Amino acid sequence: MDHMSFSFSDTIAGYVTDFNRSEKSFGIKTSDGRKFQAYLTPTTYGRITQNLQEPYNDCTQRLAEMLTPGQPVFAYGIFYPQGEEHKFEVKSFVFPGDAPSVYRHEEPDWWVKQVRSIADSYLYWQFNYPENEIDYRQYRTFLRVTGVKKREDDYLQETDTVSRLVYGFASAYLMTGEDRFLEAAEKGTEYLRQHMRFYDPDENLIYWYHGIKVTGNREQKLLTSEFSDDYDAIPAYEQIYALAGPIQTYRITGDPRILKDAEMTVDLFDKFFLDKEGTGYFSHIDPITLDPRAESLGRNRARKNWNSVGDHAPAYLINLWLATGEQKYADMLEYTFDTIEKYFPDYDNSPFVQEKFHEDWSRDQTWGWQQNRAVIGHNLKIAWNLMRMQSLKPKDQYVALAEKIASLMPKLGSDQQRGGWYDVIERILDEGEEQHRLVWHDRKAWWQQEQAILAYLILNGITQNPEYLRHAREAAAFYNAHFLDHEDGGIYFNVLANGLPFLMGNERFKGSHSMSGYHSTELCYLASVYTNLLFTKQPMDFYFKPLPGAFKDNILRVSPDILPPGSVKIGACWLNEEPYHNFDADALTVKLPDTKEQVKVKVQIVPNQ
Repeated sequence: MDHMSFSFSDTIAGYVTDFNRSEKSFGIKTSDGRKFQAYLTPTTYGRITQNLQEPYNDCTQRLAEMLTPGQPVFAYGIFYPQGEEHKFEVKSFVFPGDAPSVYRHEEPDWWVKQVRSIADSYLYWQFNYPENEIDYRQYRTFLRVTGVKKREDDYLQETDTVSRLVYGFASAYLMTGEDRFLEAAEKGTEYLRQHMRFYDPDENLIYWYHGIKVTGNREQKLLTSEFSDDYDAIPAYEQIYALAGPIQTYRITGDPRILKDAEMTVDLFDKFFLDKEGTGYFSHIDPITLDPRAESLGRNRARKNWNSVGDHAPAYLINLWLATGEQKYADMLEYTFDTIEKYFPDYDNSPFVQEKFHEDWSRDQTWGWQQNRAVIGHNLKIAWNLMRMQSLKPKDQYVALAEKIASLMPKLGSDQQRGGWYDVIERILDEGEEQHRLVWHDRKAWWQQEQAILAYLILNGITQNPEYLRHAREAAAFYNAHFLDHEDGGIYFNVLANGLPFLMGNERFKGSHSMSGYHSTELCYLASVYTNLLFTKQPMDFYFKPLPGAFKDNILRVSPDILPPGSVKIGACWLNEEPYHNFDADALTVKLPDTKEQVKVKVQIVPNQ
């Protein structure tokens, strides 16, 4: 076809270059430097990004004022054929802020407000709170886009989705100090312990059920995974994410039972998932023999992957180290990151990391849906977590790999026309191809936007590279413009390439095997930490409620994440709302008083300017 002779709608994301009032047109330059001319129509309207539970922020009458050079914008419109070219007429705008270099998501309380709204939505959807008490017997894995449970008789409760929701509630408490969130986190942790934890007295270790099905008063335990990728096996990532919520709760309360569960689950990893003859962790073990090489595992026999090695750190291990300061967890972190840095890069063959392996670390490029394909979010997740680890155990190779990924990914994995980040991409180009092919679609998932935002935020925070800040801002602007559900609350699973919500199949759900309260609240927590403490240099408040004598030596560790040494300190502390001064500002620890009652601790963390 020589000339496209039909109209089509699409989005251009970029920066205003100029505005012509007489022609009612403006120039827009994309992230990668391409320029377009766009035109207003009598019905063009615009809004400034609003947070969840905020009113619509109309700016239609201010468009001439808003279209200032340098202003970032998402312009959605229609391309009409005109001569040998197309004319782009804008139908709607979303502005990330009301002036160039002003981004609403950089307001000090933006992410705090967002996490509160998300957590409250899940409290209402799952438990009908506050009308009813928080009761995890009412929890359902599947929630429709409105938050309504998929079916009243659907009593599937997946362990990992419960744990991820608990993580969200615990994070909301850490950021707000509002007791309903801690109640939900503690009740959820207890529910996991009572219903989804299995103690093996023969091996003296703990592992976690895939989930339970409840019919009336009957509870059916599901030991092996019901998910198609892992069917009839015990996958490492399900054991990993079973700890996500409890450990985030442990940071608040210090409940020694949670710590014991974590220690015994780590023993499970070390005893049965760890490759004692080689390096790294196997991805699956047989449910009877606990053998990673059992023939019954089929395509998952003697395999290793990103999840079995890399997911320890973000899911629970970093938070376990933050809460305890124990060297053994720092050592385990170093071991997993050294393994990633050694085996995952594959730059002689592809610009993406390799994600699936045989036990000898030879590439597995025939497994299931993955084949020889890259998950964009996993590449970004590696960069993000390497930079966290760099602040605990500095190594040149950590920074080198993180920056290699950060330099490659925008051109390969981001949508530099519309904004946002893609999902799964072919790792190599076929003959004649100029762009790596998207595997199933060009939609954009909420969790992959999170990885981009956090990766580039922390890279900028540590290196001060303005290119990283630009990518972080663009990713956060796209997410906040398009993923927030202002009608029913929470976050959309997927949006189309142009930013419009995609609401079909499992991707219309607010709760599913893949989605719960984890990635959206993790983003709120850490985007707030990196933005306020590493970039805009604003203080942040964090809240804890330790049990009497729970933490070793009565030392409460309050570092919000692994941040560069000396970058932050405790500015002030309150105990039950009274000023409290027994803390080590630079060590980020509070010496708790000897008491028989649970106390509420508020700590203000401030950047070292």
